[in-house]
Amino acid sequence: MTIATAWIGVDWGTTNMRLWAIDAAGTVLAERQTGTGMAALHPRGYEPALLDAAADLLPARRRTPVLVCGMAGARQGWREAPYAPVPGPPCGLPPVSVLAADPRLDVRILPGLCQAAPAADVMRGEETQIAGLLARTPGFDGVACLPGTHTKWARLRAGRVEGFRTILTGELFGLLASQSVLRHSIGPGWDGAAHAAALATALAAPERVPGALFALRAESLLAGLDPAAARARLSGLLIGADLAAAADIWRGQPVAVIGAEPLAGLYAAALAQQEAAVRREDVGALTRAGLTAAYETLSGAEA
Repeated sequence: MTIATAWIGVDWGTTNMRLWAIDAAGTVLAERQTGTGMAALHPRGYEPALLDAAADLLPARRRTPVLVCGMAGARQGWREAPYAPVPGPPCGLPPVSVLAADPRLDVRILPGLCQAAPAADVMRGEETQIAGLLARTPGFDGVACLPGTHTKWARLRAGRVEGFRTILTGELFGLLASQSVLRHSIGPGWDGAAHAAALATALAAPERVPGALFALRAESLLAGLDPAAARARLSGLLIGADLAAAADIWRGQPVAVIGAEPLAGLYAAALAQQEAAVRREDVGALTRAGLTAAYETLSGAEA
């Protein structure tokens, strides 16, 4: 069978790798996801991991462009890609080439974004999703909210990222739920009312969040707090504190929430309750759109 892959786009995260094989007309021929993220790989392991997922998608006797975004470009990744400074376009520097042993691979890694002021910050991978948002919605003027392990809030204007802020909300949730004293109180399940109450507490008085966190443990000991309610309250407190910390960025602006369920839904609902004009965006679709825009730019430059 003749393989019709024209190029492959890859989103390489810390825990997972997701790729799309795309033909010359822009049709997705195959989509695959593996658990071989940056955290599980040594630099020499990236090419074998890519081939494990995509070897059968590579045409024989020619080099196939593979455009990669995300943590493969980190210092601990396949090859470090530079950061483009903001203000500027989301993909402001050319991709970095990687020398691959397999002659069928032509691998390039997209740079991330950085800022020095008002506070030092960096992103990798999210800039490609932002590029996808701008490619699909030209002229979007507002804020991109990208919830996750490290939630990003980016101010967008005239096709440029004006600035951004990272808040470690997802990582804090993971650490507190699994490695702090709260691990004895947090369990599976969900309590929507408990989440909503904790969210309101954090938004109204974010300075109360540290004390409210320990109250989860105390209430568990003294009143038998349901583990599902404790989990939902922890989430609500941290998301509320996140929104409060970034309010100067999103308040009064249209907000595009880019992320996976259920987390993106929690952020979108919280923002809507604060009367923000919220739109939901599919993270996979925007990642593909951003990779496609970068591929078209690269192809045009090399034509």
